[in-house]
Amino acid sequence: MEIRWFDVLDSTQKRLIEDIKAKNAQPPIAYATTHQQAGIGSRGNSWIGQRGNLFFSFALRMKDIPSDLPLQSAALYFMFLFKEILAQKGSQVWLKWPNDLYIDRKKCGGCVTHTIGKTLICGIGLNSRGAPENFGVLDIQIEHHELLKEYFDLLASQIPWKQIFSKYKIEFQKNRGYTTHIGDRVVTLQEASLAEDGALILKGERIYTLR
Repeated sequence: MEIRWFDVLDSTQKRLIEDIKAKNAQPPIAYATTHQQAGIGSRGNSWIGQRGNLFFSFALRMKDIPSDLPLQSAALYFMFLFKEILAQKGSQVWLKWPNDLYIDRKKCGGCVTHTIGKTLICGIGLNSRGAPENFGVLDIQIEHHELLKEYFDLLASQIPWKQIFSKYKIEFQKNRGYTTHIGDRVVTLQEASLAEDGALILKGERIYTLR
């Protein structure tokens, strides 16, 4: 994985998508910065990120992701692996379905995915140094360059979705008492369960999210 670092970007994801379309970048590649001015969040929202935090986006060819990975659960897969790297370093961070990292009860990171033809693009933001009011900050000190190298090495191993899902299914219990957005709806996760493809099952309804 080639990693290009920038002093400042409006959005790592927007820039990477533009460069992929213009053929100025080819997967596998990642763009990263600690100063992002107009990040992309879930449901078309902006990601409010303070300077000094970690913002990165990466592009992978479809043939370079696990063959059993349901694309609708790509954000969950990528974020769980990211969480695993942070946990190995001593963090108590956990993954709220389908794409948010939390410290205790405060969000400290998020993920959005897009597809362009046979390329999958994922953008991740992490409050590694500071956070706006009501958001959380990572509970350990990390070195950004080292963290990304370890993360992309783990991605390259193409751990099967089935193996990741079996671990996340246990962690999913932490979602009790929280809500999530499904389109324009806000639904509680108190009685929710997970399908084998990562979909949310709520009152008999199978819910997918393309984040």
